[in-house]
Amino acid sequence: MAGKDILVMTRKEAKRLHVIRKVMEGEISQIAAAEMLSLSARQVRRITERIHEEGDEGIIHRHRGMVSNRKTAGRTKDKIVRLYRKHYEGFGPTLAAEKLQELNGISISDETLRLWLIDSGDWKKRKKRGSYRKWRPRRSHYGEMIQIDGSHHDWFEGRGPKCVLMGYIDDATGEVFGRFYEYEGTMPAMDSFMKYTKKYGLPLSVYLDRHTTYKSPKKEESDEEYLSQFERAMAELQVEVIHAYSPQAKGRVERLFGTLQDRLVKEMRLKGIKSIEEANVFLETYLPVYNNRFSVEPKEKADVHRSIKGLNLKSILSVKTERKLNNDWTVAYGSKFYQIEEKIKASEVIVEERLDGTMVITHNEVSLKYTELPQRPEKQKKVHIPKKKSKRTLPADHPWRKMKNRPWSRSTWALARSG
Repeated sequence: MAGKDILVMTRKEAKRLHVIRKVMEGEISQIAAAEMLSLSARQVRRITERIHEEGDEGIIHRHRGMVSNRKTAGRTKDKIVRLYRKHYEGFGPTLAAEKLQELNGISISDETLRLWLIDSGDWKKRKKRGSYRKWRPRRSHYGEMIQIDGSHHDWFEGRGPKCVLMGYIDDATGEVFGRFYEYEGTMPAMDSFMKYTKKYGLPLSVYLDRHTTYKSPKKEESDEEYLSQFERAMAELQVEVIHAYSPQAKGRVERLFGTLQDRLVKEMRLKGIKSIEEANVFLETYLPVYNNRFSVEPKEKADVHRSIKGLNLKSILSVKTERKLNNDWTVAYGSKFYQIEEKIKASEVIVEERLDGTMVITHNEVSLKYTELPQRPEKQKKVHIPKKKSKRTLPADHPWRKMKNRPWSRSTWALARSG
């Protein structure tokens, strides 16, 4: 047949054949050929001998056209693709391979699964992102710096309300902490920070963006910047605040959100989670497993988190506002009025809105007793009391008494007044 006279070889094999022919013709040495083909001299000798015996066909690999001994049966492949479509649609090949092993007991490499899904049309090739232009080395100690940010995302994929994940990642180890909240603001930031400190302790510094929750846009007359409530709390706790000027600057927490928006979303889908309360309970078991797998050892072993013992975190991590104390010991706050029940010598007091929803009024860090007034206290009208004119009693030898019965002239009046 004419088809048998056609020799099909790859470009790599054609290149090898060309170089080996040069060896057989004595134009180059076997060692030089080995360097050109990135082979050993021994392998070059084998190929040369095979071509002597078989001709040009000897350059073709022996396993060409043979089925691999490690090839998975077609039925298994179809079963895995069906499972993927039913339970793991949208999962990346790496995460899907993990779930197949964990939940279905099927062991398969992520690369094999990737090829199968591309072949079946359930996955598309993705371009690899470019290398970063500048890399900042990790901090050396655990607790030396924590990157904090909020991630707005449809975490429940329409099963529940949209919410925000307040994410924390240690710069030295990559260990992650997080809590879900309805919004990103002062109270969620303080509440999540309190929960972090109760679990790990106080970090030396926090790395944040310039969101108004973390950095106030206001400035004083002297061009000094106001402190946001969160910055004020960090100052009281002696935690350094570092603000990033771009998302790329705090790359670890940004990449963390990219990972969690893929992995965590799908894990919660499998569990049927659809509320913030359920999601926070799930994080308590999910994050330890995540940290155990993805966190790294710090450069230095020392943990530099500080103890919170002796700190009144309820007071420090609250919204504090300075208010004028009126003369009748009343305070106006939030369209309401409060009567201070203690007589104190002060012109101003501090109103604290705490995370548990309570309100505390303090002076010199001492809580004051107060009651809420049903309405605004009426201003007391000042009653004008006319001054009584004092009667002047003249002495007995006053000239007026002496001249009382005499006719008065201008000179007489002048004398009386001067007397």
